[in-house]
Amino acid sequence: MYEFTQKITPNLWFDTEAEEAAKYYCSIFPDSRIVHVVHHGEAGPGEPGTVLVVQFELFGQQFVGINGGPQFKFTEAVSLEVTCESQEEVDRLWEQLGEGGEHGPCGWLKDRYGLSWQITPRRLLELITSPDPAVSDRVMKAMLNMGKLDIAELEAAAQG
Repeated sequence: MYEFTQKITPNLWFDTEAEEAAKYYCSIFPDSRIVHVVHHGEAGPGEPGTVLVVQFELFGQQFVGINGGPQFKFTEAVSLEVTCESQEEVDRLWEQLGEGGEHGPCGWLKDRYGLSWQITPRRLLELITSPDPAVSDRVMKAMLNMGKLDIAELEAAAQG
């Protein structure tokens, strides 16, 4: 049975791989689980018994994946940002989520399903919101030249 515990739930449109993607994401993030899987019935619209919708949680955040067909694709206009506490976490997620996908600039990547992610160290967020505009500018300039974000390099930029 569906569990409705939050007011707004991101709904991700897949062609046919919603369950596969949900299992993949749950394998990467701790405290994650598949909550419920809905299969097509005789009424359709898909073939009876195939997966229509998957409800899953990542770090307690609810998501829904729907197998809606090939009409719509993910774009960078929507991304999921993961705030990381360490370089180790940045490195792990960069590799795992980027496997079979595409690494981009400034901590962005597309996973194997085309969904965009931002792998962001918490320290970056602290540094770019520094009350000292010179620190913020140096850190921003450094970040704009990175693929995977490197906390030590961001710290060095902050120091000038």
